[in-house]
Amino acid sequence: MRILINAGPTREKIDPVRFISNRSSGKMGYSLAEAAVALGHTVTLVSGPVCLARPEGLHKFLSIESAEEMARVMKEEFPSCDLAILCAAVADYRPVHPRGQKMKKGEGNLFLELERTEDIALSLGKMKKPGQTLVGFAAETEDLEKNALSKMRKKNFDFIAANQVGLPDRGFASNDNAVTLYRADGTKKELSLKSKKELAGELLQEILR
Repeated sequence: MRILINAGPTREKIDPVRFISNRSSGKMGYSLAEAAVALGHTVTLVSGPVCLARPEGLHKFLSIESAEEMARVMKEEFPSCDLAILCAAVADYRPVHPRGQKMKKGEGNLFLELERTEDIALSLGKMKKPGQTLVGFAAETEDLEKNALSKMRKKNFDFIAANQVGLPDRGFASNDNAVTLYRADGTKKELSLKSKKELAGELLQEILR
């Protein structure tokens, strides 16, 4: 099976030394890629900037920085895959006017005007063809099930893996996580707290069976 996975954060440029980003470490996406390779699948990993070793055995590794680059690469790769797992934490907003030179510190406050980035999950959901499976992730601080199910319907996902963020023992930057995997048919599977490497194997097993 041809599997496309994205992972990590994006960086949205403010000036040559500053950017907007988020807390994603890429560990979950990289663990999923490693698990998929171990099962013998043909895996393409699209990665934002992370401090992780590239998984061995990949069919293709594509490194990006911004949400715009992620959108372009994912839309190029998606039509040829059987399964896409959207694990990256893509910025929802970017500066409207990134500076070409470093901004100097001045008096008073600084105000940045931000604009929406492309909703990559929504774009791929509209592109999805019969025979393709699309899996999303939802990192939520409240109303986990409500927000995850709404996102799954809106973006035409077949599955969504939802996890609670803000807890000290899991999620962003941690080696461990727990998720609830919701299916478009209305069923769900609770996957308890464990290492992201173990969790990746269980998630793939549930998605592929």
